[in-house]
Amino acid sequence: MIKKLMTLICGVGLAFMALTAQASDYKTLDTPVDVQVPAGKIKVEEIFWYGCPHCYEFEPTFTKWAAEQKDDIVVDRMPAPLGRLWATHARAYYAAKALGIYDKVHEPFFNAVQQRQPLNDDEHIAEFFSHYGVSKDDALKALQSFGVKSQINIASSALRSYGLMGVPAIVINGKYVINMDGSTSVTTPEGMLTVADQLIDQLRREAHTGK
Repeated sequence: MIKKLMTLICGVGLAFMALTAQASDYKTLDTPVDVQVPAGKIKVEEIFWYGCPHCYEFEPTFTKWAAEQKDDIVVDRMPAPLGRLWATHARAYYAAKALGIYDKVHEPFFNAVQQRQPLNDDEHIAEFFSHYGVSKDDALKALQSFGVKSQINIASSALRSYGLMGVPAIVINGKYVINMDGSTSVTTPEGMLTVADQLIDQLRREAHTGK
């Protein structure tokens, strides 16, 4: 009986270990970024670029994962302005948000960029947006607005703080960075979500125990 009990305890312990993220799976920032998450919430950011084929392949998986999260999870995306074209596409993301067409245009824009449609400047992006309920002039104004430029500056600063030079990546609570650049043991986008799930469970346990 005692032997069976010890076996059961051992099995539970191994299962718990399997559900706990290992330090090699992610990076912990010495100085976390203030992501302004409400009390009791956990923020998960997907860092991406519309021109990244890995991000494109990952998008449906991440979208499905995001839809399955509990109410304590705040899911957001952040476009990575790591180059001129990257910044142009990041402005498209924030302009779509400002124009109120993000939900309609995000997936089609992703598809169009991956299909190598010429969406490399404000004129072409504004023309693309004009098919989704806004005028080309309004789209141009949004793309060139102070608010959108400010968002790009904030994103650039966050990326520097996260130490990211590539995508896709996932950041949790502005503190834990999961990516595939070789600095962690994760090698697939799906693996990033596995680690994200483990970190989320870990943060929930810490909140529950007060540690």
